[in-house]
Amino acid sequence: MLNRGYAYTTIICSRDHGRTLLSYLASLYPHSTPQGWQQNLDDRQVTIDDVTAIGIESLISGQTLVWNRPPWIEPYSPQHFEVLFDDAHLLAVNKPCGLPTLPGGGFMENTLLRMVQKQDPNANPVHRLGRATTGIVLFAKTPQAASKLSADWNTPRVQKIYRALAQGIAQCNAYEILTPIGLVPHPLIGSVWAASPGGKPSKSLAKVISRTTSTTTFEVSLRSGRPHQIRIHLASIGYPLVGDPLYGPTGKPLESLPGLPGDGGYLLHAQFLKFHHPITGEQINLEAAVPSGFSSHL
Repeated sequence: MLNRGYAYTTIICSRDHGRTLLSYLASLYPHSTPQGWQQNLDDRQVTIDDVTAIGIESLISGQTLVWNRPPWIEPYSPQHFEVLFDDAHLLAVNKPCGLPTLPGGGFMENTLLRMVQKQDPNANPVHRLGRATTGIVLFAKTPQAASKLSADWNTPRVQKIYRALAQGIAQCNAYEILTPIGLVPHPLIGSVWAASPGGKPSKSLAKVISRTTSTTTFEVSLRSGRPHQIRIHLASIGYPLVGDPLYGPTGKPLESLPGLPGDGGYLLHAQFLKFHHPITGEQINLEAAVPSGFSSHL
């Protein structure tokens, strides 16, 4: 089934002032070739400041660029979720593997957000999980709840605990991981979040749950909220997630044909979420059952 299409909007920044539109589009959306973008332009899909563009335009800082992508058939994703908590202010669900939290990466309608909002139009996620990551996603239903949770989210007032299956046998029982996370080059999409000396400060606490002859299961507590933080942090100390197609043992993209951030194949699960209710002050302790895939590796 076709979705409704989407208008991707970008404001031209100063560093791109003077570039030709076709060159800019090919670098901004590298999934298509310059020839493909010229066809999109010929099909009148792109406007600059509401004027249909043809590709030879010289860009000016501050202009509004819009790509009106026609409707397309989205990739498959699961169409179910489990409700863990529900009241007038909050909704917590257990997200399955393969279901994006938010629109993006070719998904607009087949997302957790769209599915939840069909039942509760006022619900908006306080955070997000990667498409292949399973477990607890918390939604706020009121502005008051959203504001309080957003202020508390990356503080000790909210405890976020994950389970992760990693390659290799951990030598210690616990690790404090402080690897900075920033954008680094990626051959297919331009850049991706990864371990970077000049990145943003980040902190995770990893505790060993079990070991096999070739893997380690970690319980990881987040003390910051960087994109793909657990995948990057465990990889940066030499224990990338089993089956992760993107991050290698340094916490950077694999040198040979790295995958995309949304690609699956790994086991990462948001198992526990503990916080005080933003309106009532009640202690909320949420748990999402660990997927069966973890047990099969023990």
